[in-house]
Amino acid sequence: MGRTDYLDRLNEKQKEAAMHTEGPLLILAGAGSGKTSTMTCRIAYIIRELGVSPYNILAVTFTNKAAGEMRDRVEELIGEGTNMWILTFHSACLRILRYHAEVLGYGRDFAVYDPTDQKSVIKGICGELNIDTKKFNPNYFLGLISKCKENRISPERYLEEFGSDYKEQMVQSVYERYQQILKKNNAMDFDDLLVNTVELFEKDETVLLKYQNRFQYIMADEYQDTNMIQYTFVRMLADARDEWGNVRNNICVVGDDDQCIYEWRGADIRNILEFEKDFPGAEVVKLEQNYRSSANILAAAHSVIEHNKDRKRKKLWTDAENGNKIIYQRLEDERDEAYYIAGEINRLAGGRYKDFAILYRTNAQSRTFEEALSRREIPYRVLGGLRYYDRKEIKDIMCYLRLVQNRADDVALSRIINEPKRGIGSKSIEKLKDQAARQGRSMFELLKDPEVLSQFGNKQSVALDEFARLIERYSAEKENMKISDMYDGLIVYSGYLKALEDQKTVEAESRMQNLMEFKSVIYDYEKEEPDMTLAEFMERIALLADVDNHDADENAVVLMTLHSAKGLEFPCVFMPGMEDGLFPGWRAFDRPDGLDEERRLCYVGITRAKERLWMTGAETRTLYGKTDYTRESQFLRELDKKLIEGDGIYEKKETKVSGAFTDGAFEEKAFRPFDQLKYARQQTKQKAAAMEKARTESFEVGDNVRHPKFGEGRVIECGNGTIRVEFADETRKLALGFASIEKV
Repeated sequence: MGRTDYLDRLNEKQKEAAMHTEGPLLILAGAGSGKTSTMTCRIAYIIRELGVSPYNILAVTFTNKAAGEMRDRVEELIGEGTNMWILTFHSACLRILRYHAEVLGYGRDFAVYDPTDQKSVIKGICGELNIDTKKFNPNYFLGLISKCKENRISPERYLEEFGSDYKEQMVQSVYERYQQILKKNNAMDFDDLLVNTVELFEKDETVLLKYQNRFQYIMADEYQDTNMIQYTFVRMLADARDEWGNVRNNICVVGDDDQCIYEWRGADIRNILEFEKDFPGAEVVKLEQNYRSSANILAAAHSVIEHNKDRKRKKLWTDAENGNKIIYQRLEDERDEAYYIAGEINRLAGGRYKDFAILYRTNAQSRTFEEALSRREIPYRVLGGLRYYDRKEIKDIMCYLRLVQNRADDVALSRIINEPKRGIGSKSIEKLKDQAARQGRSMFELLKDPEVLSQFGNKQSVALDEFARLIERYSAEKENMKISDMYDGLIVYSGYLKALEDQKTVEAESRMQNLMEFKSVIYDYEKEEPDMTLAEFMERIALLADVDNHDADENAVVLMTLHSAKGLEFPCVFMPGMEDGLFPGWRAFDRPDGLDEERRLCYVGITRAKERLWMTGAETRTLYGKTDYTRESQFLRELDKKLIEGDGIYEKKETKVSGAFTDGAFEEKAFRPFDQLKYARQQTKQKAAAMEKARTESFEVGDNVRHPKFGEGRVIECGNGTIRVEFADETRKLALGFASIEKV
């Protein structure tokens, strides 16, 4: 029925998968094995050789980019445009609901609420129910509601599933009211698009039959990333019956269980592992020939991933040469690690910086690499996130420090006057700006004016007064304080840290990681120059942050997290932070399957490299403001040592771990990675509390005291909230509670 020359581009296994059209099919497509070519050729084969109309084919994937690429390649193969549904899960469900929303009580013109709309609804509900949004952030409710929808737990069933204590009753009330408001407003959120489509199929069998009969061939890409509701959607469509009453099950799923790295986002690896159980008689085709990486890189990836027991057995191979061995270097600390990597790129790039990628486990790690690359004037761009100093939380806290340094900085004040929320809206901020301009005063000066504060409601005026007093106190003592002490006090007593803690979301935790990592920045500068002033520190950071390398087309080194790197490839890859507690992360040891998912993430990282791979670690690492000895990553210990050159793994007689020396032979059960983020937050709060407590401590003339910046001295005068201390080289008047003064 047509030429099949397009099939000649495929290897034997790819061709087998492309030509298997009837019944359930699982294509286990390893990294770099040409799955997109296989899928598009399979669709072309069904259309060109079987004579099936594109109208009768459904292909679903996760991103618009992936769907667009697949659609373009199919049209190229069949030589014409097509009305075939090659869509994301959400787009496919939205299209179905536009035709049949009335069945569920919605109008066809229903709105789709984005996260901003959702948050606005939740805020209104919290106001109705008298829920304190400082204690229970709207994101907290939205996260729980999303998880419920993914698992099809309705508001009515919520208390049955989770109990009925005060907190759960509150969540249930918010969830129930949220759904009522969406329905009243003829709106759905993104989760509803999936949930409501499944509900539609269950409620109206004629609608389900319509789409079962239409979509005679179904394909689902990245099947390892599907959650329960996505699984149910494709399963219901695949359960179509032919004219003799037999289940057709013409479903083809494509994925790789070894690349399931989104379980924290709801992906259920059981969907791909149990495909043959769900669809008896399923054919399984393994695509194991890799067209991306050298043989040594593939062997390294396999030597790690084979330690996961609950996986489909497969092993990538290639016709390519062995290539370079994996280079492993263990440096003294994270700064040495960053400068080593920058040096290697500088030595090898030859001007082709875009060939290099640095893939790290957490966003907070990017800071040292940005600094090291900037020092060598190596262009870089951050994908999947902002540059470290461009992140909202870092800009916010920098504005707090800027305002402490210069209270006339209206730009800094405008950014943080309502961060965290103090009930000051954009109109109020504009009003303050206009008033300041008319009077020729700074906005901060206005906040010290009782007449101006009286223009606000009582709650807002109290919050603004506390904000102004906080800035004023630290500004008065900035010459007497270490920058790190000032930082701890500001993020705690401004309420910024607590506001993030109350959100209880992955995004908020990432922001807290970045805030704690900023303490490492401060410690580095204080270590280099103990007498550095706040003004000098702000100057250094401002100059560093002015470099902008965000042009996606620029010839630049790519920095990104391992999660963001999935689906990409680079000639040369660096994987830093190969230490237990960082990668694998400490949380992996809290869940039975946590280490398996981290190992899959390591596998994804390794298989991004085409020609060369470096893995690095640090003997000591300052993360979130705490310096700790580290142990080499478990994944390094699992790597086949014949594939590695550079530092030996566990060849030293002694290994430092969390400040203690032990021999290299560890008892795995005895080791528990240190939760550095939790510790850093506790230390920050304790330090801020100690400074606050010191404000009320009584000192007498003659007391011997110690100051972190000026050393030991003797109290020669006591005043109202201040003391005058004679140090070895100078006499200083100090405000209690800001200088961490302690009696000796």
